[in-house]
Amino acid sequence: MRWHQAMERALYGADGFFVSGAGPAAHFRTSVHASPVFSGALLRLIHHLDEVLGFPSVFDVVDVGAGRGELLRSLSVGVGVSGEPTRSGRSGLIPARAGSPETPTTTATVRPSPVNPLTITTGYGDESCASDLAAGAPVPLAERVRFTAVEVAPRPDDLPEQIAWTDRIPAGVTGLLLATEWLDNVPLDLAVHTQHGWHYLLVDPTSGEETIGEPVGRADLDWLSTWWPISATTRLAATTRPGSTGQQSANAATDVAFPPATAPDPGSSTGSGFRAARPAQGSSLTARSRSGCPETPTDHARVEIGRTRDEAWADAVGHVERGLALAVDYGHLRAERPVDGTLTGYRAGRQVPPVPDGSCDVTAHVAMDSVAAAGERVARCAYLLGSQRDGLRALGADGGRPPLSLAVSDPAGYVRALAAASAAAELTDAAGLGGHLWLWQPVGLSADRLPVGCAGPIDTAAPS
Repeated sequence: MRWHQAMERALYGADGFFVSGAGPAAHFRTSVHASPVFSGALLRLIHHLDEVLGFPSVFDVVDVGAGRGELLRSLSVGVGVSGEPTRSGRSGLIPARAGSPETPTTTATVRPSPVNPLTITTGYGDESCASDLAAGAPVPLAERVRFTAVEVAPRPDDLPEQIAWTDRIPAGVTGLLLATEWLDNVPLDLAVHTQHGWHYLLVDPTSGEETIGEPVGRADLDWLSTWWPISATTRLAATTRPGSTGQQSANAATDVAFPPATAPDPGSSTGSGFRAARPAQGSSLTARSRSGCPETPTDHARVEIGRTRDEAWADAVGHVERGLALAVDYGHLRAERPVDGTLTGYRAGRQVPPVPDGSCDVTAHVAMDSVAAAGERVARCAYLLGSQRDGLRALGADGGRPPLSLAVSDPAGYVRALAAASAAAELTDAAGLGGHLWLWQPVGLSADRLPVGCAGPIDTAAPS
């Protein structure tokens, strides 16, 4: 079957990876799982938007691809809707390690900034990230906020009742729609270029073995020509390399099989020079920030057709009546598309071959500029595109070291602030999670109402 069909069944079928089992947090690390710094920054964004929108009677916070509700649990605590405690170092999102303390902790310290009006001056003590920017609101945000998790998995038994659970994005959203590492799991097709043009790749869902299928359809071909151009040199190499698919005839091409992906020995390296993303300190889970799988064959020009991601994001943005749609994902831009794609898998904290049998996460990086253009057409408002490093720093999480003077005046506070700064540094590390892209798509708002400095100097111009 084509890859998008295999991914749909493997990830979202009755026994799919995201539907059954312990949930994504048991298999890989995201920014949500890594540190309460992330949810603390989003909480400040929520207060900012609430004020910009004029304190609406209902402020929506919608999390698309909510996992088991980890992010909304944390945000509901911060807003004051839920009474759940925030646990040490893990924001109550995943169980603490054996022997670790179960003491509540505050979120990361926020540094004051003379140029960013969104930054909260909290010092380096015990202040909570729930400082209310909306102090002038006639009704407290906790009484107006509405949390909605959008996920195909069943509702967790322990999810606070204040969080709604649905498998459809609600219409008429006023507030914030979040999509953190959702688009990379929207199923998509893969294709290879032969001497007869682009052809879909077919995959055996039980083994991961690939064969070449029918020619790429018109809509997907248009997307490729616009958003994933490849050089003439790459095309020539794909069609003339010894043993490559380009040497086959049009009929024989459909019978060519690529070798199946084989799982690496957990105790050995892959021998390919590939290295998975560095797990964060204190966690055995791999962050999904590196592309490709070492066992995926790369002796042909492979591409990932992102049209389905464009359509999914455009549909999500279309459900926002007024506010902001924010997508956070690892991705790439038109000028730097990866030569052989990024498809890979994750299971139990390790990167594995992307066999779409439901036993592992199957994911590919997002063509963020294409997605952005699709959302802009629906929202009719200019978007901003920047790194996670830019976004978190604009929201006050800069990873800066607290002043040494605090170590004298408040030693315990200094230790807490230093730990918070370390957590923020992990999330803003450009070589890891900090390299994720943040797509800011306002709806009914101008981009200048967004946090100052939230997007860096990334070329977001769509091709003519």
